[in-house]
Amino acid sequence: MKSKVYFTKDITPENVLKLYEKLEKDLKGNVAVKLHSGEAGNQNFIGPDLWKPVVEKVKGTVVECNTAYEGERNTTEKHLKLFENHGWSKNFKVEILDAEGPDLKLDIPDGNKIKKNFVGKGIKNYDSMLVLSHFKGHPMGGYGGAIKQLSIGVASSYGKKYIHGVGVPEDFWNSDHDSFLEAMADAASSVVNYFKGNLAYINVMKNMSVDCDCCAVAEDPCMKDIGILASLDPIAIDQACLDLVYASNDPGRDHLIERIESRNGAHTIEAAVSLGYGSKEYELITL
Repeated sequence: MKSKVYFTKDITPENVLKLYEKLEKDLKGNVAVKLHSGEAGNQNFIGPDLWKPVVEKVKGTVVECNTAYEGERNTTEKHLKLFENHGWSKNFKVEILDAEGPDLKLDIPDGNKIKKNFVGKGIKNYDSMLVLSHFKGHPMGGYGGAIKQLSIGVASSYGKKYIHGVGVPEDFWNSDHDSFLEAMADAASSVVNYFKGNLAYINVMKNMSVDCDCCAVAEDPCMKDIGILASLDPIAIDQACLDLVYASNDPGRDHLIERIESRNGAHTIEAAVSLGYGSKEYELITL
């Protein structure tokens, strides 16, 4: 059976909520809302206003983990200050999942490249997760979407090094590239399994630069906004976003496609499919 992916071209806070409600998914208990807080200096990240109605709907807590590289998000103190500066803590409850150790180790018995994943232990405070992703390019992954949020996004600072290094944190920046992509897919599977289906995904195709929200100095968007997508399948929603980029007649799409293809971004999806936590086959339902 094809996964359902809901889509609208009109990017508004109300439509983010509308698409979530179309999923008819009751996220139970304490809901973690995983999004990107935006590196200091980045001009493209999606701020609180677009997400506010859906976060309020699920009574969620916005969660993040610290980064593994220098910047304004690599310590809890600096990260919380950035949350404040970007308006997150004014609008929502927030938590840095790896503010305190030790990390929670999630086993990945069927992982292609890594057999364990290290996430912030604060994840134990939550029963469900709403994954809100800004779809755009990425300097390493080719693109950033739901799978990256589940993997690198939920990983602790140490866990990020572990994934990037394909199980060898010391090889953080020097691992085989395709193996890193497969390790991301492995790590994402562990988070999906941890929440036992209590997840939902929304991707917003807006401010699409070749660079990610983790870049303090990022290129400006290279193509027009496309819309909002929602699904219960992280693979299907990312595949649908890629397909919409390729189907676009916007001349700027070629720059984004070059970034995706030069980093073999679609390989992450193929690796995720091999682990069985979603499908590339989907039905796009336009509202």
